[in-house]
Amino acid sequence: MEELVIRDADVVDGSGGPSYRADVVVDGGRIVSIVQEAAAAGCQRPKARRELDAEGLTLSPGFIDMHAHSDLALLRDPDHSAKAAQGVTLEVIGQDGLSYAPVDDRTLAEVRSTITGWNGYGDDIDFDWRSVGEYLDRLDSAFEGRGIAVNAAYLIPQGTVRMLAVGWEDREATPQELDRMRQLVAEGMEQGAVGMSSGLTYTPGMYAKDAELTELCRVVASYGGYYCPHHRSYGAGALEAYREMVELTREAGCSLHLAHATMNFGVNEGRAPELLTLLDEALTAGADISLDTYPYTPGCTTLVAMLPSWASEGGPEEILRRLADDETADRIRHHLEVIGSDGCHGVPMEWDTIEISGVTDPALAEYVGRRLDNWTTARHLLLADRLAPSILQHVGHEENVRQIMRHRVHTGGSDGILQGAKPHPRAYGTFPEYLGRYTRELGVLSLEECVAHLTSRPAARLRLPDRGLVKEGYRADLVLFNPQTVAAGSTFEEPRRLPTGIPHVLVDGRFVMEDGRRTDELAGRSVRRAP
Repeated sequence: MEELVIRDADVVDGSGGPSYRADVVVDGGRIVSIVQEAAAAGCQRPKARRELDAEGLTLSPGFIDMHAHSDLALLRDPDHSAKAAQGVTLEVIGQDGLSYAPVDDRTLAEVRSTITGWNGYGDDIDFDWRSVGEYLDRLDSAFEGRGIAVNAAYLIPQGTVRMLAVGWEDREATPQELDRMRQLVAEGMEQGAVGMSSGLTYTPGMYAKDAELTELCRVVASYGGYYCPHHRSYGAGALEAYREMVELTREAGCSLHLAHATMNFGVNEGRAPELLTLLDEALTAGADISLDTYPYTPGCTTLVAMLPSWASEGGPEEILRRLADDETADRIRHHLEVIGSDGCHGVPMEWDTIEISGVTDPALAEYVGRRLDNWTTARHLLLADRLAPSILQHVGHEENVRQIMRHRVHTGGSDGILQGAKPHPRAYGTFPEYLGRYTRELGVLSLEECVAHLTSRPAARLRLPDRGLVKEGYRADLVLFNPQTVAAGSTFEEPRRLPTGIPHVLVDGRFVMEDGRRTDELAGRSVRRAP
């Protein structure tokens, strides 16, 4: 007898088609049968060792977070309710060109310092891997071999690759260095990565010229992967930066997924239609493009990321040295406030848009939740907390958010940074926010459309042959939610509150959330590129 039957569910299967009522049978981690309108038809109803009454609940595929920063959180926290409670059953990590594989000892120390604001320094982590494959193996064997809370796919971080092959210098790679980067990307793809990410407003990845990125994208394309750039500007020059990525991947013959595809800052208010026209023209011409967004207006990153790229050349210790020098620090201030730093997307800094969301030094805790008032305070925090402060940047536009999320290649991504005393609420609330606020309350998307954006579309981008749909033979990564009550609990004031209206979540047919509570199941594993 099969393990589980989910009885009388309203199935929204992820295809975008209309919902239907059915009994869904799960066994061995897969959906083995779907009996539509079982009760009304009067047929022999499927039986199983366990029955779950889903009356009043919607059953959908598990949600896929296309832009996650859980690279260390998955190894640190077996509970990981930040994502499990949202119905996320798969996260894509290795984002924005900076993560922890491939590395050597030098690069590992540098990247840990560079993205402390994203993931913590990692004193509680045993960094016993160096390659992409070893990192994915570590996910599979986490917590004494039990695995991780939800599934995870990995993007090769181009900035880390450049850090490893070139270092922190702002220059073109030599032919030998470019060959080394090609080799590192090929090895990562062979070991299971699904593509490559870049952070082109973050150092050292931003030092790469288009020709270098194109060559690496050719390697990614040869393995059927995709390129996921945080491109060179989301502010001044945003449209040009999007166009650059479209042209670059066209030249490389590589699929493109645009990370957190927003149009931010005052210069881009009301300009979402221009971006969507650019994408539509490229799609009509045959490009393979998708994008992700989060359903909020503020962004979230690290304070050090705002600095001009020249101030970051040489790595974390050189940044601190420059900040400590009064004359150099004043040059940095001038670039930030007058010229418009490339780290701040070419837009002159408006300090009151910057809210401190996290620090590592408890002596600086009083700054969390406060807006910055000037460069003096920002400089003090960067030096005192050794580049670790994370920030919210209040520069988005609601009309742009809504228009972009309607697009036919849109998917959901939280860009959730879990560090800090007051993180962005998107880390805990992105998916119920889509379902509750933007679908039920605002009607920006229908329920069927919304679920497709969060399930089958990302699964197609990841080229997963058996995920993203409620379909016989597919993996039983499933979510049961109440469409009338589902809502994000997290707010800017209380960002770690869990959502409501999502009582059950299954990963590989096992309940990771049951009756609204996290179980002790660790059903997640690495999801690797299909050969």
